Amino acid sequence: MTSTHLAVDYSPRDWQRNCHHALKRFNVFVLHRRAGKTELAIMELLDKAMRFNKGMGLFFYIAPFLKQAKAIAWSRIKHKLQPMIGTGAVTINESELSVTFGHNGSVIRIFGADNPDAMRGVRLDGIVIDEVAQIKPTVWEDIIQPTLSDRNGWAIFTGTPNGVNLFSEIFYKAQTLSDWHAAIYTVYDTDAVIPSEVERLRRDMTETSFSREYLCDFNASAEDQLISLSDANTAANREYADKDFESAPKIVGVDPARFGDDRSVIIRRQGLRASDIMVFRGLDNMQLAARVAMVMDLWEPDAVFIDAGGGAGVLDRLRQLDYDPIEVHFGGKANLEQQFVNRRTEMWWNMKEWIENGGAIPSDPMLRQELSTPTYWFDAQGRKMLESKDEIKKRLQGGASPDIADALALTFAYPVGKRLPLEVRNKLRLGKASDYDPYLRND
Repeated sequence: MTSTHLAVDYSPRDWQRNCHHALKRFNVFVLHRRAGKTELAIMELLDKAMRFNKGMGLFFYIAPFLKQAKAIAWSRIKHKLQPMIGTGAVTINESELSVTFGHNGSVIRIFGADNPDAMRGVRLDGIVIDEVAQIKPTVWEDIIQPTLSDRNGWAIFTGTPNGVNLFSEIFYKAQTLSDWHAAIYTVYDTDAVIPSEVERLRRDMTETSFSREYLCDFNASAEDQLISLSDANTAANREYADKDFESAPKIVGVDPARFGDDRSVIIRRQGLRASDIMVFRGLDNMQLAARVAMVMDLWEPDAVFIDAGGGAGVLDRLRQLDYDPIEVHFGGKANLEQQFVNRRTEMWWNMKEWIENGGAIPSDPMLRQELSTPTYWFDAQGRKMLESKDEIKKRLQGGASPDIADALALTFAYPVGKRLPLEVRNKLRLGKASDYDPYLRND
């Protein structure tokens, strides 16, 4: 790789060369352990910085922790530039962990995602984010991404799968967008590990660990994961004709926002098909109630289940308008108290079985990620207990709350039968539509 008058020694492997040639503005490279991803990232940074011709170029390398970034990248960058040090071609600043190129003023800096505020307020021309699975989503979404807007800066994300997190989210998103590129290189694609060592690793590691660490399998779920990403992806690829479910009850789930960063979600389900995800931010109770009422008027569902934890005002407003929503308490007692700690766990378990038995979900990357995020365990009485929203946020270090998946889970709150005709209901209820029992069946 060369600039106008600088050269850096680099002999890329075939897979690395393919990555360099396939680059788009945003790039996600999923690589096994010991593949050489840091070498790829460093060389791309050096090449882009040395070739930059717009003046005052600024490029970052970010790892989850500053000490990790120094150990992984800083020494390698200096080693690559060693022949230029002392010639005036580059200036090394140890205190700022920066390299400045003399011919164009471009700067490469090293940062840790453990101090994200240090990266605020800059204008970036390119960035590498390494070991993305260990980095808070807000570092990319709220801090780094806006810094690339001024001059259409580029980004490379590298790492190894490690459950559901920012890395898995952007990988699946990259497959759907034209200005993103995504690629996976397993241990059998890179030739970075000799065959005998690969066989030893396969022999000595668990199947799940080997699949995740060396086959780069995002679907390799942990033993305590309630719904696997593989099952969620399968559900997203299922399709049914209208005739396959038109006789099934229509059910709506509503998960109102509890806090400022949560979203209000409305979702519909009829039989084996869920559809029409509606996500809102910043709505008050009156506004959300109006949208739920619109769905009820247009779709005429047989039951509407609303989380009472954040939706008391929505429930009250709908009842004032003579609608008949059903409140559900996520933390309330399960119908099967001997099996589940609370109602939320029970609903998620019912949703898991629905997916495994042929349920189809919208092809929405966020829903797939949310479904495969929660873990579960057993309490002292042997009852199943699902990871809470707050626990998920803490584990994912600021990750999004699974609001869409919770809305879908609400559609499994109770068994629901088809409504009787309106005139029959009115006679049975003496004209009080608000007293409608959604579990009254017409069979």
